Amino acid sequence: MSIAAKEARESKFWLKLLDQSQFIDFDYTQYLSDVEEIIKILTSIVKTSQSN
Repeated sequence: MSIAAKEARESKFWLKLLDQSQFIDFDYTQYLSDVEEIIKILTSIVKTSQSN
């Protein structure tokens, strides 16, 4: 799961980069929101599994 969390954070980085570069005229707001929620869920899973 920690690998999945790392990949989600990397996806967030690339989405933010695309959004800020305005290379493609597209609204990334929903995707950034979704990936943030996925990161929170995966982080919670990793923390819970490490404590058990």
